[in-house]
Parts: sequence; structure tokens; C-alpha cells
Amino acid sequence: MVMPGETILRGFPTICPDCKVKLIMNVYYSPAGYYVGTYCNCGPYSRESSYYPTEGLARAALQN
Repeated sequence: MVMPGETILRGFPTICPDCKVKLIMNVYYSPAGYYVGTYCNCGPYSRESSYYPTEGLARAALQN
């Protein structure tokens, strides 16, 4: 369950408080699978979705 303020879609800041980069959602990969999230100069910032087995499924989720 996602709590309020835990993701950008639920109110988490859209600018990294450390490196001041504006965060833009994109598709990323981890050993757990593909996911929609954000990255900044500090590294991974947020995961906005669950994990998907393919990049195509994650891109479809990003567009929706």
C-alpha cells in the first residue's frame, strides 16, 4: 500500500532536496524488473509503480 507523500503521485516533492534536480518519471530497470520511477544526480529517487517483467509493460504504465 502506498502512503500519502510516499511517491510523487501522492505528494512527494518533485525536486530533489539534495541536488535540486527536477524529477521526471521514466522507465528504469532493477534486478526485480522494470518500473516507473525517478532518478536524480544522487541516484534512484522514487519508484512510482510496481515491477513489470518487460520494458513495454512499464512504458505502457508510464503513458497511463
